[in-house]
Amino acid sequence: MTGTTSAGPLKGVKVLEIGGIGPGPFCGMVLADLGAEVLRVERSSAAAGVPAPKDPLLRGRRSIALDLRKPEGVGLLLRLVERMDILIEGFRPGVAERLGVGPQACLDRNPRLIYGRMTGWGQEGPLAHAAGHDINYIALSGALGLIGPPGGKPVPPLNLVGDFGGGGMLLTVGVLAALLETRQSGTGQIVDAAMVDGAVALLAMFFGFRAEGYFRDATGENFLAGAAPYYDTYQTKDGRYVAIGSLEPQFYALLLEKLGLERDRYGSVGMPAFDPATVKERWPELRAAIAAAFRGKTRDEWCRIMEGTDVCFAPVLGLEEAARHPHNAARRSFTEVDGVLQNAPAPRFSRTPLAAPRSPRRPGEDSDSVLLETGLSKEEIGQLRAAGVLT
Repeated sequence: MTGTTSAGPLKGVKVLEIGGIGPGPFCGMVLADLGAEVLRVERSSAAAGVPAPKDPLLRGRRSIALDLRKPEGVGLLLRLVERMDILIEGFRPGVAERLGVGPQACLDRNPRLIYGRMTGWGQEGPLAHAAGHDINYIALSGALGLIGPPGGKPVPPLNLVGDFGGGGMLLTVGVLAALLETRQSGTGQIVDAAMVDGAVALLAMFFGFRAEGYFRDATGENFLAGAAPYYDTYQTKDGRYVAIGSLEPQFYALLLEKLGLERDRYGSVGMPAFDPATVKERWPELRAAIAAAFRGKTRDEWCRIMEGTDVCFAPVLGLEEAARHPHNAARRSFTEVDGVLQNAPAPRFSRTPLAAPRSPRRPGEDSDSVLLETGLSKEEIGQLRAAGVLT
């Protein structure tokens, strides 16, 4: 396309990522994919002799290894902060302050800085200082209690809702929104992104459904969480699975037709999905009929019958299969970096297309080049390495 660039829309944005796990690196990956220049700060004690990782979450940025327990390490980080637009960290509340790299210390060095903080519970509240993981944060938000089979126990949906959807993506949106405001006001600010808050935000639609009386607070009660037989997964003749989401009346009617089920018998059982007065007593009968029909053919046979139609159908694929699927292949939704299958950068931009992701760097691999750019001499860098500040 005429007038395009290949660096992405965040070209020129400088980000300092203090190394962590999960949602922080996800935010760093997204910002790097979008064209930002991201520098990841690793702990020097964990960097010596460590090979380059294969983790896609760590792709696309340079790496420096500092010991932030030493004043010289803190001084180097604050010197780097002076050149940055955004800083992201995932310490428990108060840890960054105790290290000397908290928001006030960084904003004193760079008043335009966006200081992004990623935690599970948030910066304040009774649980703020407690340990936790994705499963705990989405449990407290109310999300986990809605996910699972009817009458069954809650089932964690990988760590997608807390760590990534409610955490890393929320932090990404927050720091970019703050950066946009800073370019108008000239003043930076702190972004407090908590996974509990993000998971609650992801429930917005379900608060509406609950207010309308569509479901109770329990697993399998919501028609999008396994309660409705026309929005579920089914096993096929070869032991594989397919997924259907035939919510609207015309899609449900087409599902019955493709399955060979009698419309006179089942046509009034499933629709309309959004009507709380829907007759649910016959859902077990409908589920059994749909399950029996799907068991009559293999998954690939059902693909030939239903894929691309308005049934709202898809095969349930593993990651390798998903990468080979014709639709994903045409969209180039997956990529490989150094032989590692992974997500391709997204979304797509018409004028500033995204570059192919770069391999993750060995922790501390760019320490010398980064510090030379910052103004340190080779002799100074050697002294810092000898003192154990730098790896």
